[in-house]
Amino acid sequence: MREKSIDVTAAEDFGNAVIGVRTGTEIEIEARLESLHDGILVSGSVDTEATGECVRCLIEVRIPVEVEFQELFAYSFDEAFDYTVQDDHVDLEPVVRDAVVLSLPFQPVCQEDCLGLCPICGVRLLDNPGHEHDAPVDPRWAALAGLEGLTEASTPHVDVAEASPHADAEEEKR
Repeated sequence: MREKSIDVTAAEDFGNAVIGVRTGTEIEIEARLESLHDGILVSGSVDTEATGECVRCLIEVRIPVEVEFQELFAYSFDEAFDYTVQDDHVDLEPVVRDAVVLSLPFQPVCQEDCLGLCPICGVRLLDNPGHEHDAPVDPRWAALAGLEGLTEASTPHVDVAEASPHADAEEEKR
């Protein structure tokens, strides 16, 4: 059995477009390697930091990543094992990558009660708690908005009997 502390920098990004461990980020790995009959059992933990953006308000988010892993590296190729020992070495990169990526949140947020952005103007709602807009006018009623200033005094009086389409027919009956 051997224990190793490994400090490396991420050679490339891993994660997704919203959050991930970016190139150049320090990754600390504590690993324990144990010899077994079938191969080498590697148990360990990864400590690093993921950066991205809040899916609600789009500000930068930094999330500490602490994840444990355990994988068996087989001495010979066998379909039952995913990884093999190569020239007396084990390649931890795919194991660490898988463990870290699977531990990342699907939709990271800056805080649990993040309100996001205003859908009208885009201002961050946590920064402006009393932010409001006038209620939008339904476009079907927008043409009537100009009629607000009209009153009975400014509109001519129309006799309903005269305006009726049946008024001529009623005149002829008389």
